[in-house]
Amino acid sequence: MIKKSDIVVSTAGRDEGKLFFVMEEDGEFAYLANGRERKIESPKKKKIKHLQFISESECRAAEKLRSGEKLTNSEIRRALSSVDRQNGDEGGM
Repeated sequence: MIKKSDIVVSTAGRDEGKLFFVMEEDGEFAYLANGRERKIESPKKKKIKHLQFISESECRAAEKLRSGEKLTNSEIRRALSSVDRQNGDEGGM
């Protein structure tokens, strides 16, 4: 079950293969941001069936998102790049 602050990868569409933070979850849809193409101010609405769960993040950005604190696009980019590097070290996705 995908929930707020999880890290997911898109499995369909023109953003296929890209990492995102789940900003909000609403039934069959999730609102996603990655701090680059999709900013916090205009998250992408995507069906959950087109997402693959990567990890439940415990980084500072995820904690801020869960607690409702103000989060910046640069914090999201930093958190996603560290996850991307970790997955690269393990052999990629």
